[in-house]
Amino acid sequence: MEYRKLGRTRLDVSIISFGGIMVNNMDQEEVNKVVSEAIKRGVNLFDVGPTYGDAQNRLGPAIEKYREQLILTCKTEPYKTKGEVRSDLENSLKLLKTDFFDVYQLHEVTDEDLLKKSMGSGGALEAILEAKEEGLVNYVGFSSHSEEWALKLMKLYDFDTVMFPINWNYWYNNHQGEAVIKKARETNKGILAIKSLAHRRWKDGEERRGYKTWYKPLFDNDELAMLALKFTLSKDIDSAVSPGDKRLLYRSIDLIEDYKGFFNLSNSEKERLEEFVNLYGGPLYPIVKS
Repeated sequence: MEYRKLGRTRLDVSIISFGGIMVNNMDQEEVNKVVSEAIKRGVNLFDVGPTYGDAQNRLGPAIEKYREQLILTCKTEPYKTKGEVRSDLENSLKLLKTDFFDVYQLHEVTDEDLLKKSMGSGGALEAILEAKEEGLVNYVGFSSHSEEWALKLMKLYDFDTVMFPINWNYWYNNHQGEAVIKKARETNKGILAIKSLAHRRWKDGEERRGYKTWYKPLFDNDELAMLALKFTLSKDIDSAVSPGDKRLLYRSIDLIEDYKGFFNLSNSEKERLEEFVNLYGGPLYPIVKS
């Protein structure tokens, strides 16, 4: 496993990190096994949030004995008040059996109302910054799925980290991601990439093969899966957060272990990936302009 510095933070993070949503509704014994296996294979960053069902309840007992060697990131919703965010944070600390978060993030701002509410007086950011002053949070980040709102957030506050989909299909089809990376790196923000092995939204009646993800993952095309992950890791990012299924976590780790020189996408591979976009691309996120 390779490790990269998470932007300007002092954190060295594994290039593949653990998307905690995958343990939602998973038996605790199985959660313990998945966490143990991930750590054994070099994963040290775990991301979760209170909107992921019972994922926090399951993840807490599984990571408790490893806490000192892990980087733990969590999040809260932008529509919540300062008091609600504080309650969220304290409950997450309790469930995850920790006394601080390495990174605490504002999750998924999608419109002007959420932007103003979360960044204004009595809003989510205010609660997060107070928690940071108290030592409950070391670094402050945000997640977004739209360049427009990611860029606006970075203009309003100098966050430490950015979580954004750096995805082959989203990049080529919707031209989303490049401007976020460029802007984030101007102030050396850490970049956590999501949706590296996402394909597109499910079609009606499509066979899901047990996957609980809201999008179709790359489970049926080995070449495309390899190129998609290479695409994400070849960009100027620090860690790719695994999709919400343990099979995709293992697949990500397998790919980087099996292929030498994995982080460089050749010109011929870029051309092949663009062919796949034309053949198999499709909507992942809707792009709504303000």
